[in-house]
Amino acid sequence: MLSEIILKAESLDGYLTEQDQKYLSELDTMYEQAMKSFKILSSGGFSSTLASAEKNIINLFNEMGHLMQTICEEVPSLKVFSFCTEEESHAEASRVIAKLRDVRTDHQEFVYYSQRAYEMLFRMAYTGNHSDNKNYLVVKTPVTSPVQNFSVHKIPDIDHKIENTVMCVMLRGALLPSMIMSKEIEEYSSHGYVTPFALFKIKRNDSKQENNMEYILDLKNSFFNLEDLNGKDLIFADPMNATGGSLVTVVKYLQEQGIKPKSIKFFNVIAALKGGLRVVRALDNCTVYTLWMDPVLNSSAYIMPGLGDAGDRLNGKDTEETPRNIIQLISDYGSNITGLYRSQLRKIEQTVLGAR
Repeated sequence: MLSEIILKAESLDGYLTEQDQKYLSELDTMYEQAMKSFKILSSGGFSSTLASAEKNIINLFNEMGHLMQTICEEVPSLKVFSFCTEEESHAEASRVIAKLRDVRTDHQEFVYYSQRAYEMLFRMAYTGNHSDNKNYLVVKTPVTSPVQNFSVHKIPDIDHKIENTVMCVMLRGALLPSMIMSKEIEEYSSHGYVTPFALFKIKRNDSKQENNMEYILDLKNSFFNLEDLNGKDLIFADPMNATGGSLVTVVKYLQEQGIKPKSIKFFNVIAALKGGLRVVRALDNCTVYTLWMDPVLNSSAYIMPGLGDAGDRLNGKDTEETPRNIIQLISDYGSNITGLYRSQLRKIEQTVLGAR
């Protein structure tokens, strides 16, 4: 039995169309122009020079944004929050992304804004259809005088959208985002449905460059039951989609084992256009939902402008000699997080113990 599955970058690029490549080249050219102005801003200098550089950056980012919106209109399975929602909500997305990008945002704030980001993504994917029927929540309140009080609240009836789902976790950066999405499903389900979990240990070979990158699925340290995945709506929640390689590696492996998902949803805080295009070109019935889309990758396959290593900012850094396992990661989240997601942690525990 194989212990590792490896996918190479050139296999991914084969899914891109000629038009995809043309668009990506246009964005590379515009971003190179923006980087010239980045250098001016970084170096300081006369206020008039800085103001001119800043104006140039704003103009270029607006131009890149318009082009990416055009591309997403042509590829409807790429869904970007600000391209798909009412204009009134765009400021919220901008504020959340700005905080996540900011080098001054500490760990606790980063976790908080990540939770907000995934709540917004959940609403975009599942609750935006006004034709949905309504469920009623009858809530017991703390007020008991003169009688015990209750309150009634309406929420969309989306049971048919969420109660066939399995949460597929690409360890390690996707662990907390996956628990957040599963918690949202539990809260909206009229039956308190808690998603099963499938845990995939996958990493990039960071000694490689973007054009020859390798994606390594470690089956010995993954925990999943193939029978639980067939015919299901698979959800992947990874904060960063740079190249799309990790998701494509996992799903192609599952398909080779005879698994036929009903649908695949991929939720990102930030997706690079190239990663988004690769995913939807490579995988049938797959939709990418992202709070923000960034235009390019650097030669090391990191998103630009990006927000750094989301896994490190969510979980803290591991050392090469002593990487933490899933139990250690969960423990390091602390009692506030583990208490909030206790139902999800029980499902994860069942998955790990059941796979042994």
